[in-house]
Amino acid sequence: MNIFCTPLYERQLKEILQDYIAEDSQATKSFKLYLDTIIINIPTKANKYKKSIYFNDENIKDVEHENLTISFYLDNENYLILSIIKK
Repeated sequence: MNIFCTPLYERQLKEILQDYIAEDSQATKSFKLYLDTIIINIPTKANKYKKSIYFNDENIKDVEHENLTISFYLDNENYLILSIIKK
């Protein structure tokens, strides 16, 4: 199992984290830790997530958390984190 992140995801995450940093550094750490946990657990829970509403592909799924949606692509044992979108 391999998990990769696109440059788009990394850029979007950086912007989101900057918003949290402006509010509270402890909240930033907690948010990042929770986000890492979600991503690490994607392979074991991939089948429970629904097809993405942002992409027209059965292999792309969305993980929703609070006001964020993380889209990832599933290909055999590889997972590509595509984006993180604020609702």
